[in-house]
Amino acid sequence: MKVQVLQENISKTLLVCSRFASSRVQLPVLANILLKTDKNKLLIADLITNLSSGQMELEVEKESLKITASSFESSLLGMNASDFPSIPYEFALGSLSIPSNILIDTLSSILFAVSSDETRPTLTGVLIILKEKETVFVSTDGFRLSQKKIKVGSAKEEKKFILPKTALSEIVKLSSGADSVNFSFKKTDNQVIFGIADSVLTTRVIEGEFPDFEKIIPKDLKIKVILDKEDLLRAVKLASVFAKDAANVIKLSVKSGSMEIFAESSQSGSQRMRVDAKVEGLESSKDGFLVAFNYRFLEDFLNAIKNDDVQIEFSDPNAPALFLDSKDTDFLHIIMPVRLQA
Repeated sequence: MKVQVLQENISKTLLVCSRFASSRVQLPVLANILLKTDKNKLLIADLITNLSSGQMELEVEKESLKITASSFESSLLGMNASDFPSIPYEFALGSLSIPSNILIDTLSSILFAVSSDETRPTLTGVLIILKEKETVFVSTDGFRLSQKKIKVGSAKEEKKFILPKTALSEIVKLSSGADSVNFSFKKTDNQVIFGIADSVLTTRVIEGEFPDFEKIIPKDLKIKVILDKEDLLRAVKLASVFAKDAANVIKLSVKSGSMEIFAESSQSGSQRMRVDAKVEGLESSKDGFLVAFNYRFLEDFLNAIKNDDVQIEFSDPNAPALFLDSKDTDFLHIIMPVRLQA
């Protein structure tokens, strides 16, 4: 088999596909990239990115690939393509199409809260719930939780599955510049297929039960605080300088008309900053309402939202706090506080 392609066309494909090939696999063939031609289209994933742009020729002889381009010539040893697992390309009926800008915004709102703890596999992915008129995305690492709803749906019966963070992170990269992302769930193969422009990505569903996240969402909230996002983010970053020496803990003190953010370190000293805020539900108290958080969790949330104001709701210093984007009613975030010593 001999085929001619442009280096600039094939290099982009190879860069994407190479991210899915790994040397740490049980099947050696999975450390390779499958090259397959279909009429005038060529699907590959390998490394040819250092060649100059222009036409190049690929020729297959048995299990070796000869690459010729301008003054360059190379012969690569390969493996039998029949050993490579079959890749599903067809989409099931009822596949869902989501505008790429909406999907990118959604994943950016929840991926940061996915766990990296491999001992709890279900938390290393995102729960996706397909409904008739909406789709829900949920992530949690046990200390925080993000939920985002989008008003796109097609499922007559509710479907739930957990997808790996790594695959969804690739979707964000591939979706940039595309109009929409199509995906469908193949229950028989326990796989989800994504179609983005000329790319097809398949990923296995993570098996197991996702935590009952709806029970975690706080309901009995008493105190509501609305403040400028950038002011709060600046205060958190300043406090983090000292919090790094104190287990990353910063404290928030809610008072009438303001919130104070401070941190203390036995090695470095202390810092305190007051931010103007609209406060509702705070009982008249000289000391106000005091709660503590891991500053990294606050930073992640504040960097994920796009609007100017942030809304925080509390019930108890040791109970989960609700963090909201004041202009996005379809998004919510929960952070568990650090228990304060009496």
